[in-house]
Amino acid sequence: MRRSPLGRATKHSDRYDASLLFALPRALQREALGLDRDLPFTGIDIWTAYELTWLDPRGKPAIAIASFEVPCVSPAMVESKSVKRYIGSFAQSQFDSAEHVRSTLARDIGAACGASVSVYLSDPVSGAPAIASLAGVSLDRQSLSVDCYEVDARLLASSAPSVAETLTTELFRSQCPVTGQPDYASVQLTYDGPRIDRAALLRYLVSYRRHAGFHEYCVERIFVDVMVRCACTGLSVYARFTRRGGIDINPFRTNAGIPRPENTRTPRQ
Repeated sequence: MRRSPLGRATKHSDRYDASLLFALPRALQREALGLDRDLPFTGIDIWTAYELTWLDPRGKPAIAIASFEVPCVSPAMVESKSVKRYIGSFAQSQFDSAEHVRSTLARDIGAACGASVSVYLSDPVSGAPAIASLAGVSLDRQSLSVDCYEVDARLLASSAPSVAETLTTELFRSQCPVTGQPDYASVQLTYDGPRIDRAALLRYLVSYRRHAGFHEYCVERIFVDVMVRCACTGLSVYARFTRRGGIDINPFRTNAGIPRPENTRTPRQ
């Protein structure tokens, strides 16, 4: 992290520079959760970058929305500020075509993460991601007191009978582990198993309010805590974070074998 551009004043280059990407090993965060190479989940991190622009061969600017999917089994993830700087470096660089831009993004981000990364470009007007709230029963209308704002898995509780349901909240907040800036997200949990106490679950999710953690780590910690404390037989956790620097990050983890979610923006995004 000492070489990381996070939390530092940095110069922004408008000439293509793949070296701007900064990788963070996933193992460092997963060790704290007791995870090893045999992960208890599968999943992806869905990124959307809204501020991609480059020059065509005749020097005319072109624009697109870029979305890319990083598998959670990749050895590393990329730091968001470094991705912003990297994408900004396309601005005054000429590319033969949109496909050339797409393949360049896939190659560079894949190299930084150590895995194959899927990249898609869409027109900002006609091809922007759809907008819809996360499906499920909202936890947010409960009337309850809250006094814990540091993560505490002991808040979680479940009991018989077993159910299958999807629960959501718009109240999730965490903090960037380097800058301390707040990160806001809509969170969706789909599970099978003993009924999770909804008030307890909301208190647990609110307890991240002062927690310093990258988006991906927060989702993985939620998955591990809920899986262990609530004895789920199947669990999926999906979070859509509001964008910062023109980029949103949306991690998804599951052990239920369900397909990855579509890249659909929430109203807050």
